Amino acid sequence: MKNALYVLLGVMAGFVLAGVLVFVSRAPAGEPIVLRPAPTSAPIAVDVGGAVPRPGLYQFPEGARVQDAIDAAGGLLAEADTSGLNLAALLEDGQQLVVAYKAGSEPTETVNLPTSETATPNPNSGEDLVNINTATFEELDKLPGIGPATAQKIIDYRELHGPFAAIEDILNVSGIGPSTFEGLKDLITV
Repeated sequence: MKNALYVLLGVMAGFVLAGVLVFVSRAPAGEPIVLRPAPTSAPIAVDVGGAVPRPGLYQFPEGARVQDAIDAAGGLLAEADTSGLNLAALLEDGQQLVVAYKAGSEPTETVNLPTSETATPNPNSGEDLVNINTATFEELDKLPGIGPATAQKIIDYRELHGPFAAIEDILNVSGIGPSTFEGLKDLITV
């Protein structure tokens, strides 16, 4: 009888041990955790215009502020009205930032004016015109509406495609549109 009791206890212990093993080895319940790669922040593009010396499209890292955009466009003109600007505001991809002019000082037509660093050349003379086929980065950067990024695009374009045949060919460069060309056409040559 004592042996039967030991056998019965052994069988019960075996069942308990088997139950514990089944419980421990079963597949976990719930959704599996999927690890994704860390996000890489792509640059954001902002169109800066209005009362700045070099309006245009600029790229910034994520987290850039309005002050960064104004600095990239050459700062503020004396006619700029900053009362409506929040210089600490974050920039967003695709945003258009227009710096307002003070009342009564708005330009009569939308033309990119030369900065104080560049003199207004005489369109009839070949002097003072910037040759877009031979101009340095610094010379291109001084043109109205052309910032550092666009100056580099012009240099890259002419290295890839050869010299410009006519000044109108500068429209093929990414970032230069008809309005920018209007402000440049009397300042450039080939």
